[in-house]
Amino acid sequence: MVGFTLGLVGGGGSVLAVPLMVYVVGVKNPHLAIGTSALAVAMNALAGLVGHARSVNVNWRCGGAFALAGVLGALAGSTLGKAVNGQRLLFLFALLMIVVAAAMYRARRDTGVEGVTCDRQNLPRVLGFGFATGCLSGFFGIGGGFLIVPALVAATAMPIYRAIGTSLIAVSAFGLTTAANYAGSGLIDWPLAGTFIVGGVVGTVLGTAASRRLSARKGQLNTLFASGIILVAIYMIYRSWMALSA
Repeated sequence: MVGFTLGLVGGGGSVLAVPLMVYVVGVKNPHLAIGTSALAVAMNALAGLVGHARSVNVNWRCGGAFALAGVLGALAGSTLGKAVNGQRLLFLFALLMIVVAAAMYRARRDTGVEGVTCDRQNLPRVLGFGFATGCLSGFFGIGGGFLIVPALVAATAMPIYRAIGTSLIAVSAFGLTTAANYAGSGLIDWPLAGTFIVGGVVGTVLGTAASRRLSARKGQLNTLFASGIILVAIYMIYRSWMALSA
């Protein structure tokens, strides 16, 4: 499921991975779930990146600049995130998901501009969005695809399907940075991460193929992206609120 989501919409992997580990697998410590999912999602994103690269659906220059700035933000954000109560992190994470989903839905009819490149005009915007997104990704312990895709679209006006492929560069970089920070605190379950990675690689291949078929359908990816995020967010708000009230 996580790999398929990453391949299909370039994000949402951690959105699914964290609640699955906490509420289905039964990982008691949210920080352990966050660290483990960061590693698993990063590796699945790398598998998805290979598929999109073969389809010439990756803007390497924009994606590389975005990821480079974001890694610095992810390091700072993940350090701060480890000091925050795990259930509060999940609650705040869910609220952020709803905000981003609404923004993506509003932009569902935007077609974007083909052939966008990173130049002197938009590079500062790409770096700024990259650093800010990296901070949020690190703080919440996520790969951040659901943040990176709209950020890339806002910074460069590239089409949504191109942003999906390009976002996987940053998802991989942010996830590995966050995972390394959490691993230093012993907050990764290595066998669980390995299991997620194996299943996720298969799902990513299927999701990438589905993404290519859906890319020609105007607005469908945005709507699917937003709807899935909101459903998961509502469930996370309910569960984390109950835990904080207990």
